[in-house]
This record gives sequence, C-alpha cells and structure tokens, in this order.
Amino acid sequence: MRIKTLLVATAISLAYSYATPCAAQDEVNVSTGYTLSGAGLGVHGFDTVALSTLNAVAHGDARYTVVHEGVAYYFASQISADMFAEVPDRYLPQYGGFCAYAVALGKKLDGDPRFADIVDGKLYLFVNAIAFGKYLEDKENVLRRAEAMWPEIEHSPVESL
Repeated sequence: MRIKTLLVATAISLAYSYATPCAAQDEVNVSTGYTLSGAGLGVHGFDTVALSTLNAVAHGDARYTVVHEGVAYYFASQISADMFAEVPDRYLPQYGGFCAYAVALGKKLDGDPRFADIVDGKLYLFVNAIAFGKYLEDKENVLRRAEAMWPEIEHSPVESL
C-alpha cells in the first residue's frame, strides 16, 4: 500500500512540475529547457531588478533564483532576489518579456534585455536594435498600440501569430 501511495504522489508531483512551466509559456517569454528549479527561465537569466531600477544589464546567478508563476528568474544578488520576491510585478517586464514593438504589431518576438526602456516605472524589452530604434522614433504610439493589442494575443501561442 505504501508503494502505491508513493507512486501516485510521485506521478502527481511530476505532472504538476511539468504542467506549471508550460502554462506560462504563452503569456511569458521563457528560454527553452528548464532550470534546476524545474521551471522555464525568464528574461534569459538577466536580473530584472537591475534592469528596472538601474536600467543596467546584469547577468543573474542561479544561486539567487525566485520562481514566480511557474517561471524562474535569476538575480545578481540576494538583495535583488529579495526585492523581486517582495513585489514581483514591480520588476517584471511588460507583455511577459516579449518585444513591445512586436506586440504592437500583433506578434510575440523574443525580448532581449540589452534593448530595454523604462517608461513610467515599467520595463519594456525589444528583440533587437532595429525594433528598439523604431520604438524610439514613436514611443507613445508604439506603447499605446501594444497596450491595446496585448489582451488579444496574450494567451495565444507564439506559433499561431
């Protein structure tokens, strides 16, 4: 009886650990593969607190991992990890970390932390220098269009857009 209970508990645990990261994949841009925590990696492992507060690109470290809504985020220090854990929404990129310019066009493209902007305390990522440059030419309209488009595509798989 104990073996059967153990097997059922293990099966449920494994099913949950694999289902949780997958549930977030349409809404959040995660790197392929899983982290040691069993979750997909958000923002390519860069420290979102450093991006949001200092507009600085800092590589995160797996020692300072916080899992939020099925996605693992790495931080450069325990201080950054603690700040994120306290108020995650303050530091998460908009549109799940997808490129804001692409979202404005109804697409989900990778957001690269090297091409980021902070507007009204919100972090926006862009796929490359070209998309970032286009955004800089007309920030207000790009963000307005992205804000209007995101609810329509948020739950759509990347492949369908």
